[in-house]
Amino acid sequence: MHGWPSASGSAAPVVMFVGDSFTVGSGPVPTWRTYAAESARLLGWQPVIAGAGGTGYLNKGRVGRTFRQSFEAELAWRPAPDLLIISGGHNDCRWSAESVRRAAEGLVSEARAHWPRTRIVMIGPIWLRDTPRKAYRVRDALSGLAQQEAIPFLDPLNEPRITGTPSGQLLPDRIHPTAEGHFQVARWLTDAIGRLPKGEDHQGP
Repeated sequence: MHGWPSASGSAAPVVMFVGDSFTVGSGPVPTWRTYAAESARLLGWQPVIAGAGGTGYLNKGRVGRTFRQSFEAELAWRPAPDLLIISGGHNDCRWSAESVRRAAEGLVSEARAHWPRTRIVMIGPIWLRDTPRKAYRVRDALSGLAQQEAIPFLDPLNEPRITGTPSGQLLPDRIHPTAEGHFQVARWLTDAIGRLPKGEDHQGP
């Protein structure tokens, strides 16, 4: 488990995710085969996965809710997890980077208000091929917020294993990964989590 402490005292640390179709699954890939589920399986953690395809910090997708609204509906009422991973930004590229940053800040503030002892990690936008410039602007805005809030920020756009995903690990839409592609993202995520310090994060003012 990379030595990660279980603040809840449970047999295994509880990790909650909120994100978009990369997190919850798309096409033939169900939620239990996504990188979120696979990374929890590799780490021996208990996962709770929330969110929906097409959603983001501002983008509501077909389900009509943002990440913050998914957090409120699916996660906030639960006992505090050991770790909350907020993953996304892919679907927010049509918005200004600053407005995405403000929406992300609101979600972080609400999560900390609910669970002041829960650690938070942010994952930036995921693009497996042909990343547009606007995605980097959103990434930079989210990275700046994470630095301000003393939250670890993991950047898929700076990881060749993700941005160079082989064609055989892409679904026909050329956007989302196959189950094998998800597993490769999970391996990157578990490696990145394993490098994070195990001490307490900043918990707000």
